[in-house]
Amino acid sequence: MWLYLLKRLALAIAIIAIAVTLLFLMIRAVPGDPAAILLGPRATPEMKAQLHHQMGLDKPLVVQITTFFGGLLRGDLGFDVFGQKPVADIVFEQLPYTIELVLFSIFWAVVVAVPLGCYSAMRRNSLVDQVVGVVAVATLAIPSFVMAVYALLFFAVTLRWLPAIGAGDGFWDGLVHLILPGFAIGIGWVGYISRLVRASMLEVLGENHIRMARAFGISEWRIVARYAMPLAILPTVTILGVGIAWLLSSAVFIEVVFARPGIGALIVNAVTARNYPVVMGAVLVTTILIVAATTLSDLINAFLDPRTREKL
Repeated sequence: MWLYLLKRLALAIAIIAIAVTLLFLMIRAVPGDPAAILLGPRATPEMKAQLHHQMGLDKPLVVQITTFFGGLLRGDLGFDVFGQKPVADIVFEQLPYTIELVLFSIFWAVVVAVPLGCYSAMRRNSLVDQVVGVVAVATLAIPSFVMAVYALLFFAVTLRWLPAIGAGDGFWDGLVHLILPGFAIGIGWVGYISRLVRASMLEVLGENHIRMARAFGISEWRIVARYAMPLAILPTVTILGVGIAWLLSSAVFIEVVFARPGIGALIVNAVTARNYPVVMGAVLVTTILIVAATTLSDLINAFLDPRTREKL
């Protein structure tokens, strides 16, 4: 297990390095001069050249990348071009809002979807199974930003049950403000996870050790909870790790729709302003979150099923 852990961590570091390099090159390829946007139309060439020198944009691309990685190893993500505030402070001020939104979305989706998937597998081809299947396909077909707009119009504007914008103040107010954006992101995952759990559960319930448990007269619910669930949940754990990337990308639209603070809104504003240090810092932290989530899911799978340790 320790050897697998070391291999997985080395792979995670390599992925982060490659991803950051590619993102660095892509950001530099975005049309537009950040100095012209920052200084305005009346800026002289001398003022633009001075700002280019201050941001390091007058240096060769290789030097820029090397400088960025050197600062990254020291924990320095640079400074905001507009306010000269450390990028790390700006990113970590917004990061908790995005993390709580993603965790809330995953939590309620898993709590609802896993029991639905198990029940559908145990009552295969029943009315409940068919209804869950139809609802799952319907929720998967609706994009999260469309769901966010309709949820906002119905629950916040028409019924006025829930707040429309912001992140709230305090624990309970913040939790109430999470309901609508968390619903918009998580509803598609309810359908996806429930169908995935159903398919995995049906496969596991047909294996020999499950038939043996039934032959000994063990109750069906105990068989599902103790013998079938630990194996059937493995594909879901993997998908949740990979799905962090999808959830973070959805959070970009959701944070804009609900005017919430967070990494997504920060990246959108920084790209619009060509604020390269903030973009790189926010994207770097997001990349680390995605790689950490996938690594954690692989480690959980390796712990639950030792056979997966041999695949790396």
